[in-house]
Amino acid sequence: MRDMDEKNKPLVSIIIPHYLGDILSECLTFVYERTSDISFEVIVADDQPYPDGSLARARENFPEIRVVKTGGGNGAPSKGMGAGCNRGLAVARGTYAMLLNSDVEVGEGWGPPLIAAMESNPTIGACQPKVRSLRDREMFDYGGAAGGLMDRWGFTFCQGRIFEFVEEDVGQYDHPRDIFWAVGGAMFLRMACLEQTGLMDEGFFMHMEEVDLCWRFHLAGYRLVYVPDSVLYHYNGFTLGADSYKKAYFNHRNQLVMLLKNFSLSRLLYKMPIRMGMELANVLLLLKGNWKHPVAAIAGLLWVLLHPVNILRRRRETQRMRRVGDSEIERKLFRGSVVYRHFIRGSKTLRDLGA
Repeated sequence: MRDMDEKNKPLVSIIIPHYLGDILSECLTFVYERTSDISFEVIVADDQPYPDGSLARARENFPEIRVVKTGGGNGAPSKGMGAGCNRGLAVARGTYAMLLNSDVEVGEGWGPPLIAAMESNPTIGACQPKVRSLRDREMFDYGGAAGGLMDRWGFTFCQGRIFEFVEEDVGQYDHPRDIFWAVGGAMFLRMACLEQTGLMDEGFFMHMEEVDLCWRFHLAGYRLVYVPDSVLYHYNGFTLGADSYKKAYFNHRNQLVMLLKNFSLSRLLYKMPIRMGMELANVLLLLKGNWKHPVAAIAGLLWVLLHPVNILRRRRETQRMRRVGDSEIERKLFRGSVVYRHFIRGSKTLRDLGA
């Protein structure tokens, strides 16, 4: 509904962090064309390092959008996805919020299934639609696919994507299920839950901030679910290329920070030495391929070792809001090692894993 009475609270706040490019206007076109029978507002978080005209053109075509600044501009560096989402969430008026990347095309009727899932059970804190690739619409998207999962050592994977192996969508994941994390570029969340969990950790800058937030949802006692009747399409790697050094660096660094923040101390005492060993083994394997990835992995590990005070402060903030013990969290994780099962045993799909 484009003409919404300002006195009425919108049901959904759609928050779109924007960096550069007219991809924003393309995203907004699909949002307004394919969001019907829902009262909603659109909030664009402006993270442009310099004005390229894309935001002005978007406002001209869609004057009803609300724009908030992340603090960048005038040549200032980008604040990252987490900062953009947080600025939008801080002013959102909806009961629910949809965090949406600007390189996403929403499918027809994407909204009602997500709302129905949330309203079916108050313990559901967030959910994720099915995410296919915009490059090849029959394939799952690398980033979100059919919902995010995690193994006991903190390695993330998805229904429909395990490491670099991405499946074609042939209906194999057309059933709703509980998941561990929802992709940040298509996360539908209950605003009231953020009062307990807090917003995204902006220290991640980009990558893993959504998994970290989802982990806090679990620590607060909420569930996350995958909703296959809602479909979106994502152009993965638009902001940072899939082979980018920065992307690899943030992935390696932020995964380690996330584990140190969220696991209990007793779990960390035995998990982190094993995880560090797996990281070093991964570096040795990567040395045979693209130099960017092993260097990025080492740089990420060094950052963690050199910033204990930063990590301890962020860990304390997370542990203060904990309501659920790690024994319950462990039940939501894949009990084996997805690294071993994929690279040693050759498991490529969720069915292979038995997860």
